[in-house]
Order: sequence, then structure tokens, then C-alpha cells
Amino acid sequence: MAIRIAGMASGMDTDAMVQDLVKAYKTKGDKNTKTLKRAELKQEKWKDLNKKIKSFTNKYVANMKFSSYYSSKKTTVSDPNKASVVTSDGAITGTQELEVNKLAKTAYLTGDELDKSVTSSTKLETLAGKDVAGTEIKVNGQTITVGQDWTVGDFVGALKGAGLNANFDENNHRIFVSAKKSGTKADFSFEGGDDIINALKLSEDSGAKKIKGENAEILLNGAKFTSDSNTFSINGLTITAKAETNGEKLSINTDNDYDAIYDKIKSFIKDYSSLINEITGMLNAPANKGYDPLTDEEKEALTESEVKKWEDKVNESLMRNDGNLSSISSMFRNSMLQTFDIDGKTYSLSSFGINTSNYFMVDADERNAFHIDGDPDDPESSGNADKLKAAIAANPEAVTSFFTKLTSNLYDKIQAFTKSSDTKSYGSYYDDKQMKSDISKYEKKVSDWDDYVKEIEDRYYKQFSKMESAMTKLNSQQNYVASMFGG
Repeated sequence: MAIRIAGMASGMDTDAMVQDLVKAYKTKGDKNTKTLKRAELKQEKWKDLNKKIKSFTNKYVANMKFSSYYSSKKTTVSDPNKASVVTSDGAITGTQELEVNKLAKTAYLTGDELDKSVTSSTKLETLAGKDVAGTEIKVNGQTITVGQDWTVGDFVGALKGAGLNANFDENNHRIFVSAKKSGTKADFSFEGGDDIINALKLSEDSGAKKIKGENAEILLNGAKFTSDSNTFSINGLTITAKAETNGEKLSINTDNDYDAIYDKIKSFIKDYSSLINEITGMLNAPANKGYDPLTDEEKEALTESEVKKWEDKVNESLMRNDGNLSSISSMFRNSMLQTFDIDGKTYSLSSFGINTSNYFMVDADERNAFHIDGDPDDPESSGNADKLKAAIAANPEAVTSFFTKLTSNLYDKIQAFTKSSDTKSYGSYYDDKQMKSDISKYEKKVSDWDDYVKEIEDRYYKQFSKMESAMTKLNSQQNYVASMFGG
């Protein structure tokens, strides 16, 4: 690095002069910096869009190509206050009879009231009137061995350790114990340690009240089923008993859920339209000529709002006429316009009242979006007859078959498009490898040019340093000569 002498002998501002001399070189290098920044911005734009397309594909296309995706059923109960039912795809359609004989109960023991002087710190030997250390009590399949100087709190903690819910309520002076699950198997009782159990008033002979754990019992079509909870899973139905029916027979009606099929298709069309609108908008974006990424120096010369406005213009045009994006758009649009023969009849999206808008009556960015006739959430098509719902109700198999074919075809096209190559990774919708390589090249250009400018800058400083040294020497000689003549 050249030694920098800032005009000590000449009186010139050599720093400013050097910067003026290298300014043209730096400005020329800004082109590389702007090219790099544009590439990095476009890379981020593609990464974001790539995630959106993948998400759409995984959520809809990869699933809708299977007929099981549309298999939805619903079940109603004649008295939902006494039972509720959740239906799986394997449930049989039709009406069934349900009776709730018993609800499941959780074992619950309410101890009798203890003396008001008893606290959690009261020792068991005080209550029992003798040393109880080493006493063994079996409960909930485990053995509790009472320790030396155990207190009421220690015993309650041991019950918790044995897998029970336990608490000493000092306000009511009672110990409460319950199982963590309902049903007969979760019931509990105390074996041994009568002195302690009686002293803590947990014995039903001393006034404690016990609710035994019991299983729930229902009759479905006359067949008895039991469960340790109030929930039963039977042949595709998940039945939750809520109240005993006391001989009353409830009706359970299971049918195909046509609304669910409609909602799945509607969601697919809505998200597809949102995605294709975004893609179309990117392709049709204005060129915004003259708007290149700003350098740090250029940003300093603008206000914050001016910088944002400028950067918005740059970002807006990044994907304009992008080749990969144009190919993706064509792939989606062509796939969605496919027709398929089902049972001798040709179907397309329009067969189900799913169409794009009038080409001349809608914004250019929205011309590829679809609208479902009769969709109450779409002002453009809500007033039309609902062909999709009618088709699902009349022939759900044909609707399902069409959409499985449509999405299966789209899925195959997507898979082919995202196969790895020299320019893209597998699963990528853009040339991510090529873009990464280009950015590396741009980074090297920027770095090399910065080094080049630095070399020029150092050369100028070195030249000025020599000049300053020479002038210093000349000034010294002149001063010496002047002193010889008494000057």
C-alpha cells in the first residue's frame, strides 16, 4: 500500500484529487455492482415463487390425482346433545340405531373431613398415633413405602407418584384422589396401611365417598360395545356418548358429503387463480427502463421514500418476459384447458361452470384466472347457475374422475418440467444452478474491479507522495540558500 501524504508540502488536497481521478473508474465499476444486485434480487424473487408453486403442487395437485381425495362423508345424529359422530371415508352410508346405556366414569375418592388443625406439614405418625415408617400401601398397581417423618403432603405426593391425581384441600380439610383416566381398568383402591388410611379418613368405612371407575356402554344396531372412555371407534364412525338415552333409540345417518367435494375443488380453483394471476402479473410487468438497482452512494443522495419508490420499480420488472416463467405459465394454462372423455362424454372445466372471464372485460393480469358459476364468494359469477354443485349431486363419480385426470396430467407435466439438468436442480422451476453460477461470476467481476480501482488509487497516491517528497526537498534547499544570504 502506498504511503499517503496529504499535501503537506504542496498545500493541495491530494485526497480529493485522487478521488476525482478514480471516480470515473468507480462509476464504470458500478455497472458490475448493479448487474450483481439485479441478479441477487431476481434470485430471491424466484426462490419465493418457487416455494409458492411447490406449496400449491403439494397441497392440491399431488393429492387431487387420487380419487380417495374426494371421498368425503358426513353423519348426522337425531339428538346431538346425547351423542356426536365423526365420519371417516370407510363408513358405510345409511341409517343406524344408537342407544347410550352408560357413560364412562372416572374413579374419584373424596376423603372425610379432617380436624381443622391438620395441614400439609402434619406428620402421619401424629395422626395415626404411632410410628408408621416402613408401612406399605398398595394402590394403582404400585407399592408406597411410608418414609420416616412423612407428612400429609409427602403422602399426597406419593399418590401422585403412583399415577393418581391427589390433593389436600386445606380450606375444606379433605384429601381428594382420582384416577387419571375413566373406565373400570383405571379404578383404584388401597390395600394395607389401614392405620394411615383411616387416620387420613380415606376409608369408605370412616365416611369417605368413592365413585367407582366404570366403562361406557352403547348399543349400535343392537350390538353391545364398551369403552373405558365415552368415545367408540366402530366401522368408520367415531361415536362420542354425551348422555344416557334411557331406552330411546337415536338415529345415525351417514351420507356422501357433496359439500366437502365442492369445497375442495373450489379451494383448488381459488388458489390456482391466485397463483396464475401473480405469474401473469410478473410476466406483463412494465419494463421500467432506466431503473437499475441503486448503489450505496446513490441511496445516500435520495430520501427514504424516494429509495423505496425506486426499488419498487426495480422489483416490479425483475421477472418481465422471463423464459422459465413464461414456460410455467403456458404449462399451467394449457393443462387447465385439457378435455377428458369419461363414460363416452367429453368434459372440460367449462362443463362444470368453471370459466375464465371475458378477455376484453378484465384486467390483463387476471385473464387466466377461473371463476366458478354460482360461487357466492365471487361477485363476477355468483349470479350464474351453479353447475358444479349440480354435477356433484347428479354424478359425483364423473366429477371426481375428471379432476383426477386433470390434476394427474398437470402433475406429470410439473414433474417433467422440474427434472434436474445442467442449469436447474431437481424440483426447481427455474435455472437455480445457472443463476447461482452467474452470481458468482458477477461477484468476482465486482471484486476484481474493486481491486483494479484500488491499484489505480494507490498508484496516484504514490505519485503524489513522490511529488510531495520532491517539493519538500526543494523547499528545504530554497530555505538553505535563503539563509546563506541572510534571508
